[in-house]
Amino acid sequence: MSLEEVGLVTRVPGPISAKVRVVGGRRVSWLEFDDVEPAAPLNQQMTYTMETAARTALEERIPLVFVINSAGADIGEGIAALDGWGRVARALTRCSGTVPTFAIVDGPAVSGPALLLGLVDFTIMTTNGYAFVNGPVMVRQFTGINITKDELGNAASLERNAGLPIAVVADRTAGEALVEELLAYLPDHVDGEPPHWPLTDPVERSCPEAGELIPESSTGSYDVRHVAEAIVDADSMLELRGRWAGNVVTAFATVGGRPVGIVANQPMNLAGTLDIPASQKAARFVAFCDAFNLPILTLVDTPGFYPGKDLEWRGMIRHGAQLVYAYGRATVPRICVILRKSYGGAFIVMDSKTMGNDVCLAWPWAELAVMGAGQAAAILQRRATDEERAAFEADYTERLLNPYVAAERGYVDAVIDPADTRREIAAALTMLANKRERMPHRKHGNSPL
Repeated sequence: MSLEEVGLVTRVPGPISAKVRVVGGRRVSWLEFDDVEPAAPLNQQMTYTMETAARTALEERIPLVFVINSAGADIGEGIAALDGWGRVARALTRCSGTVPTFAIVDGPAVSGPALLLGLVDFTIMTTNGYAFVNGPVMVRQFTGINITKDELGNAASLERNAGLPIAVVADRTAGEALVEELLAYLPDHVDGEPPHWPLTDPVERSCPEAGELIPESSTGSYDVRHVAEAIVDADSMLELRGRWAGNVVTAFATVGGRPVGIVANQPMNLAGTLDIPASQKAARFVAFCDAFNLPILTLVDTPGFYPGKDLEWRGMIRHGAQLVYAYGRATVPRICVILRKSYGGAFIVMDSKTMGNDVCLAWPWAELAVMGAGQAAAILQRRATDEERAAFEADYTERLLNPYVAAERGYVDAVIDPADTRREIAAALTMLANKRERMPHRKHGNSPL
């Protein structure tokens, strides 16, 4: 152990260790299961080590990293192992929103340890990792379906279908490198400020390429990640959960050296509409940014919520409200740029002025309305001729589908040239650098889970 490391509970036996160590120049509380096969079951002594690592992170106000390789609670130890797991879960919950928490899954994370992954801020899985609450034996006994552990919970499937890992990496070393990369955007704790990056990209830089990426057709697709990259500091953008809920992009970046969180509709996927996974993904990210003092930059181009009976029956109302709630309670600086379409409920949800954002900007061709001209004609001109419908759509577009109407009413602060977007955002961040909101005293709100 180097001079930069301090061991925790070093005399407690078991295939697990805990220490305070340095990662990327930052002190972290590091808990690591040994790289052994088969993975050891989780007994009470091991959970004591895990609990100590979490308590140390909370008391020292430093980030927490778990490297997990566990076959679940020790069946032979009985209730004692479950008691220990519960103590770990409670300690980890107390860390939430106070210090950043990470998990690197290298091997199994089964049963209780799997649920811990849902408590941490960022889960990273190696290609050897897999996770599930109920394993193949339980699945077979309850459903009669034969399935392998790899089919049930391999890293690639969880990344694509469940959104559990923010990324899948080759091994533990690559996982540690990603943690280090993430820490570069984050403070050590809730009362700290995100670290400033060296200013290598002038904030006055014009970014005309951002606007040039938008197709002339209002229904044409483009990659919003390229728009974001044109606006933020060069080579500073790090996307999270890129393979899950692709109709919304979440990423860290810097503008003028200041770390920010980016939420953007992705027209390349489901036309940028919001569905249940997208709402969950964006809401969780907004809540994290708000907890750790990262300004939120929202790039809007969405025709609304994705329609359909299946989504409604699965709880689109509840899950859509998660994103509304996350933005509505966020107190960090919030800047919104309407790139193209902003219709209906999605106009409200995507951090509109109505939801209390600080600065709302729009590009000249932005469309802000209850719905598009074609949709409005389908409802209001059902019995009209084709010529009458065309005339209605042209009039509707001219009168209502432009950002200047919203600007007159104060719903948009400024209509800007896309080339000036980077400069305007940087100026807004400087203006809002000392923003503080005093919230009413209460235990917590009742989040729509």
